[in-house]
Amino acid sequence: MGFYIILVIGLFIFLSSFFTVKQQTSVIIERFGKFNSIRNSGLQLKIPVIDRVAGRVNLRIQQLDVIIETKTKDNVFVKLKVSVQFKVLQDKVYEAFYKLEYPHDQITSYVFDVVRAEVPKLKLDDVFERKDDIAIAVKRELNEAMSTYGYDIINTLITDIDPDIQVKNAMNRINAADREKTAAEYEAEAGRIRIVAKAKAEAESKRLQGQGIADQRREIARGLVESVDVLNRVGINSQEASALIVVTQHYDTLQAIGADTNSNLILLPNSPQAGSEMLNNMVASFTASNQVGEAMKKANNQSKAKLNKKDEFGGTEDSNE
Repeated sequence: MGFYIILVIGLFIFLSSFFTVKQQTSVIIERFGKFNSIRNSGLQLKIPVIDRVAGRVNLRIQQLDVIIETKTKDNVFVKLKVSVQFKVLQDKVYEAFYKLEYPHDQITSYVFDVVRAEVPKLKLDDVFERKDDIAIAVKRELNEAMSTYGYDIINTLITDIDPDIQVKNAMNRINAADREKTAAEYEAEAGRIRIVAKAKAEAESKRLQGQGIADQRREIARGLVESVDVLNRVGINSQEASALIVVTQHYDTLQAIGADTNSNLILLPNSPQAGSEMLNNMVASFTASNQVGEAMKKANNQSKAKLNKKDEFGGTEDSNE
């Protein structure tokens, strides 16, 4: 019976001399309480009872999130979340295990110290714009401090900046007002462009309309000239031809008015004798104007003759003297 007990104890001691180390992990072996060796991943052997596993050191990249509340230069309290990514250097496992007992607390203290030294130098807007500068300052300070203890700071990130709720509401109102101002400026500019475009379009329309009217009148005048020429060839003088054309246009107008069933236009005078009376009046007026023109022409010729005669007499007297 005692033999079996000794055998079981021996088997237990033999098996306890073997242990395994996971990948990206280092194991500290102490002998009688004193550092003996560092074992890396794989199956390892130690002396039972004499050697013991003092601890395991994780060699993988770890992350520590630190939340800090501090004040900016413009007296705004803000919370920053700093994420520190670090790892233990494989060749400095001894320093990491024996020199520093609470690495997370040490890293947190340095982060607090750097952030509370950098952020009070900046205004709130600058904190958002220069968060990378703050992260670089934290990383530089941590590397200088933690490299002694076998830790390598991979990266530091400012992952969140959270000002006081009242400050955030004020910033949102400022941004909203600024965007409304910009929108109003764009709307005003669009309205101005529409007005200018409309004015240009109206001006172009009036120009084209005037050009069309001028072309129309030019063609009407050309047609009238041709009509007068045709009438002159058959023995009708210009005055009678003009009167005849006016009367013809008068009847064309009446015909156009009558063709429109929805027209409310009334042309006065509109008696059957209106055409003949208009023709007679026009012929009489043309005749009277011709007589007046001839009388004025005759008077002008007489005046010129008197002036010429007076000049001749004056020139003779000068020569006699």
